[in-house]
Amino acid sequence: MKAIANLLFEARILKDIPRSGFHFLGSGDESVAEHSFMTTFIAYVFSQIVPEANALKLLQMCLIHDLTEARIGDLNYVQKKYLSADETRATSDLTKDLSFGKDVAALLGEFNAGKTLEAQLAHDADQLALILELKALYDAGNNRPRTWLPHVVDRLKTGVGQSLAKQILKTASDEWWFEDKAD
Repeated sequence: MKAIANLLFEARILKDIPRSGFHFLGSGDESVAEHSFMTTFIAYVFSQIVPEANALKLLQMCLIHDLTEARIGDLNYVQKKYLSADETRATSDLTKDLSFGKDVAALLGEFNAGKTLEAQLAHDADQLALILELKALYDAGNNRPRTWLPHVVDRLKTGVGQSLAKQILKTASDEWWFEDKAD
């Protein structure tokens, strides 16, 4: 149980690790844990509209896709030009004492390889979580996301991810609650 308690504290620290790219936008902030929640929620939606995907695997993959950032941090685009994180070692170290460590390592490996349907959907969920944040910032008056959004959209791998991104970009971020102005 000690290894599991340590894993839980390690996952908990993701609430305190900020996503590092927002300072380039001049506004917005998000923790790695907040991002992982949104990514996992998008994966849940994908599991409902892509029935051939293994929903459990997809959700698990998204839930832990950034777990190694508890050890290596959230490197942004600029930092990745100059630094390389040893994600393989971080995965090995965080899973070595867990009875289910091989399962965690396999999920992270599958996500990073990006070859299975679930890995591609998980990748798209990860990118769509960023697209939602950028769109909300843009709608709030920050024009910088306008230049970022096309690059993030270009990273999408699946038709369902691309279709959802198009709709997100056409939808005002406050429409869900402000649609009926007569209330």
